[in-house]
Amino acid sequence: MDLDNLIITVFCVIDDAMKELFQEQRLRQRGPDPRLADSEVITIEAVAEFAGIDQDKAIFNYFRHYYAHFFPCLRQIHRTTFIRQAANLCQVKETLWQHILGSASYDPLLSIVDSFPIAACYFARAPKCHRFRGEADFGKDRLIKQTFYGFRLHVHLSWPGVISAFVLAPANIDEKEIIPEMTLNRAGLKLGDRNYWAPPLKAELKGMGVILEAPFKMAKFDPWPQRSHLINHFRFIIETVFSQLTERYRIKKIWARDMWHLRSRLLRKILSHTICFVLNQFQGNSPLQFAKLVNY
Repeated sequence: MDLDNLIITVFCVIDDAMKELFQEQRLRQRGPDPRLADSEVITIEAVAEFAGIDQDKAIFNYFRHYYAHFFPCLRQIHRTTFIRQAANLCQVKETLWQHILGSASYDPLLSIVDSFPIAACYFARAPKCHRFRGEADFGKDRLIKQTFYGFRLHVHLSWPGVISAFVLAPANIDEKEIIPEMTLNRAGLKLGDRNYWAPPLKAELKGMGVILEAPFKMAKFDPWPQRSHLINHFRFIIETVFSQLTERYRIKKIWARDMWHLRSRLLRKILSHTICFVLNQFQGNSPLQFAKLVNY
């Protein structure tokens, strides 16, 4: 399909889901309905994120210039109205994401857990940075072996590669502290990297129906190298998803100034990723080959 067909398809998916979810309740307690429908706003955000447009101003300008014939009311509202409406739909996006996740074909009993850093600003500016004060913190980026100021996004990825849960936590919070929250009511086998090696935690989670498997903490002294190799073989899929989130969705770019807007941006990226996963499965493609979804 081309981008026009993708927009139409995504709108149909979102609009149908919203009618099913919110047909018996009004999203706004008072005041008139907005000129631009909520399903249109979320469609614009989801498609823009897929196309690599992640700034609110750029999203609004692009669709107002090129797709006003699809969304006529874009010409009748101001950019700040669009941005405010999009941010206020944060909770709706989360509900939509979980609803559309139910349309994906995945194994709920086999999952991969991991995290990656999201810096709130450059390290040199951190002492004077007022954004996310009291919410972000200093942590270690183990890949580049540097300290950063910001958050870690902890991801629960269900096989074969759909994001089924996530937790945004300060950078100083260890992965093992997040696992009980992220796996709550999600029984099954969870595969982690060496940072998740924690026999006491594994025993605790087993009582919740969660089996946490991770390679031995230190590769040099690993008593079961074949077991570790097997775990890493299945974990490769999360590297693909993290690459998509970083490169296509630019998830490490924080344009928000508060947690409300940051969470809204994260949700629209993950919602877009989940929709594309489902559409790829529907078309018979490999679910993570997003390049096959649209022919430019």
